[in-house]
Amino acid sequence: MTRKVPHQQDARRRHRPPLLDTTEAACRKADPALFYHPEGERGPARRNRGSAAKAICAGCPIIADCRQEALTNREPYGVWGGLTEDDREEIWAAQTRRLPDWIERELAAS
Repeated sequence: MTRKVPHQQDARRRHRPPLLDTTEAACRKADPALFYHPEGERGPARRNRGSAAKAICAGCPIIADCRQEALTNREPYGVWGGLTEDDREEIWAAQTRRLPDWIERELAAS
């Protein structure tokens, strides 16, 4: 499956979580292109760019809120709250593999 990646100017507009107060966000001072991979970027180049973006997120005072916003809204592109697209996909996949709560309660009761 091929994912459409936003153009760089779209990325500049998009990398601001709309429901967050981003006045103190560390990413405000960084190049937004760092948070989105260019079309076709793979391997070490993509990992290195993602690691650099994550390093900026690591020192951000709103990292937890940003991460929660991206996970809740299933943000498909970019690095948000220190999570890459692949990181978020792993989290969402793990959530869907979980048993429904009612089954877990029945198993715990037996």
